[in-house]
Amino acid sequence: MMSTNPSRQPSLKQDLRFVVELAWNLGFIIAIPAVVFGLLGAYVDKWLETSPVFLLLGMACALTLSMIGIWKRIRRIIERRP
Repeated sequence: MMSTNPSRQPSLKQDLRFVVELAWNLGFIIAIPAVVFGLLGAYVDKWLETSPVFLLLGMACALTLSMIGIWKRIRRIIERRP
């Protein structure tokens, strides 16, 4: 049986805080680009009367930015792992 160092193990409270913080950050990483690019694309479509071209392009940009943000966040978590 392996002995573990109790001072190195995170507590339940720390784990819960980490999970909530991660969910909050991922929510912003996904929601902010979707809202900004979605609204911008809808506005440009309305202005140029090209519905839904720019809306779809905006959502594709938002998806790309969100995936990059999530990937960077996951890499930071992996690098900090003991």
